[in-house]
Amino acid sequence: MGHHTFDADRAASLEDAGRRYSVLSAEELRWALDLSPEDTVVDLGSGTGFYTDDVAPHADEMYAVDLQPEMHDFYLEKGVPRNVELVTAPVDDMGLDTDSVDTAFSTMTYHEFATADAMAEIQRVLRPGSRLVIADWAAAGEGKRGPPLSERYSLDDAVAALQEHGFTIEFEAERPETYLLIATAPS
Repeated sequence: MGHHTFDADRAASLEDAGRRYSVLSAEELRWALDLSPEDTVVDLGSGTGFYTDDVAPHADEMYAVDLQPEMHDFYLEKGVPRNVELVTAPVDDMGLDTDSVDTAFSTMTYHEFATADAMAEIQRVLRPGSRLVIADWAAAGEGKRGPPLSERYSLDDAVAALQEHGFTIEFEAERPETYLLIATAPS
């Protein structure tokens, strides 16, 4: 289950605002993040920077973490905001300083990195009590969009994985095809 990586040759399709916002709007993401202008934020599995661009104006600095250099190449061609640093690395080894991030989020990428090592790394880079937001494809979905059902995690599985790493669940919502989780890192 899981660990599906989006095909970088299809990167341009990630810029379809109608399709992307139909599963998670910019407003809902910013509500879930609850940012302060001085926050440091990391986008886990940032891809082309679609959602990074929605968040960057509301943060002091951002890291756009993606495993695929081709995604960052696409983002560079599109134009990267000044306060965004591209980090080409897996989520389980981001190379960011310990306790250096106020907020982390993943938009439709949790299924690509959902491992104990990734959860430990996210916990390591987040400051104690910081926020983690995960919006991803639901295992109970129909599978008409997103990764195959066999590569998705249920909301319950995601909650259990976060709790196993000491995160406190603050909010959870399951929709027909996706779910949204808000958690805080251990203090």
